[in-house]
Amino acid sequence: MKKSFLAAVLALLVLASASGCVPLIVGGAVGALGGYAASKDSIQGETDKPYENLWNAALTVARIRGNIKQESYARGYIELETDTGQVWIRLIRLTRATTRLRISARRYHLPNLGLAEELFVKIMEEAR
Repeated sequence: MKKSFLAAVLALLVLASASGCVPLIVGGAVGALGGYAASKDSIQGETDKPYENLWNAALTVARIRGNIKQESYARGYIELETDTGQVWIRLIRLTRATTRLRISARRYHLPNLGLAEELFVKIMEEAR
């Protein structure tokens, strides 16, 4: 009786942590990019590349991949529509030297992590 209760509690804890937005490190083999994290619906990573360079790279990649619906340099926000879904790109200044790049992509209201990862890598490679 005691073992089954303990097993049930442990199973609930595992399910609760797996259903949340706990990041999972998936990068590392992307050259000088370092690592990046994937959650349920986005890819994000921090870099020491200048904000303006990241912004210009994000705009370039976004224009190549689809139609930009909204953009705001001050807010660090780009929304675009591609042939494979919707994409939201966010640039967040963490410090004067560090910027976080977060990309969320969805297709038919479902996460499209493959597209988000592809755009993330292209933006980081494009930024100098």
